[in-house]
Amino acid sequence: MKRSEINSIMRDALELFKEYKICLPDFVLWTPEEWKTKGAEVQEIKDNMLGWDITDFGNGDFNKVGLFLITLRNGNQKNQAKYPKPYAEKLMIVREGQITPMHYHWSKMEDIINAGGGNLIIKLYNTTEDNKLADTDVSVVIDGVKHVYPAGTEICLNPGQSVTLTPGLFHRFWGEVGKGTVIVREVSMCNDDANDNCFYDKAGRFPEIIEDEAPLHLLCNEYNK
Repeated sequence: MKRSEINSIMRDALELFKEYKICLPDFVLWTPEEWKTKGAEVQEIKDNMLGWDITDFGNGDFNKVGLFLITLRNGNQKNQAKYPKPYAEKLMIVREGQITPMHYHWSKMEDIINAGGGNLIIKLYNTTEDNKLADTDVSVVIDGVKHVYPAGTEICLNPGQSVTLTPGLFHRFWGEVGKGTVIVREVSMCNDDANDNCFYDKAGRFPEIIEDEAPLHLLCNEYNK
């Protein structure tokens, strides 16, 4: 992805959050210059990869296959002694028809919440022992109500609805075409994007960046560069 594209996505997101009156923590808005003034007091932000996260999953077409996220809070699966927080929260923007590839998590249980805007479509499969899509019924809880669906069912979350996704449950999601951009919140167990994602097809979690202009804000995987 070009840095100019990432900057444009950030500006669009800030305008959308302003429209929906969503306020962000201070560290999300720090500039690269402000980051240079920070010391050990911000180590939790760095170690737990809080902040901006924009990816095209290595596809090269963000609008087709991509996801915008801001990690607001997170513990650390690898260093629970230092960071005992057992939960995480993300704010996401999903565009119409923009696909997040099929994947599951080995450890993380998560609630995916449609916080406003359009409808979120999620396709679900159980996983086999060799990490394939299982042809078995899927059991999920939507806002406290248990549902059982055939393999490959596409559920629709309207604004206000949420679904609980358990470890080992394959899922792919996108914004329903014609219904508008979706603001999504994720409340989950600790998040580890470097080690806890199993993609069905090959995908890159963090993008390679072409530096065609200066960064507006740093991405969460850039703090130590």
